[in-house]
Amino acid sequence: MEMIIGGAFQGKESYAREKYPEIKWKKGTELTEEELFAAEGVLDFQEYVRRCLLEGKELSDFSKRLFQENPDLILVSQEVGYGVVPVDAFDREYREAVGRVCTELAGCSARVTRVVCGIGMVIKGEKC
Repeated sequence: MEMIIGGAFQGKESYAREKYPEIKWKKGTELTEEELFAAEGVLDFQEYVRRCLLEGKELSDFSKRLFQENPDLILVSQEVGYGVVPVDAFDREYREAVGRVCTELAGCSARVTRVVCGIGMVIKGEKC
């Protein structure tokens, strides 16, 4: 597994598409669970987590299952935990869930790249 992370509008999607032009990318906003567990690459993974929460799905073993069933997946996710803590309870739950799931997946990932201003910096794994 590999993760590409970064803040909003930092060029994560462009970076991922340029680095992996052969990947058939799926969007987290449109993905079913079956598609996620079979996907090559997922953009806006944080939106998939949002949908899971809105649907009342349990995420406690989600990271472990995803890594076991799709270890070659490349995930692109926005870091949503920075800035002012949201007043809305759901937004706080969402922020915490994305952070927890991405932290667990980063721990399993062979490489994690953080993109800032369109520049990818490998923060875990080999640089290439």
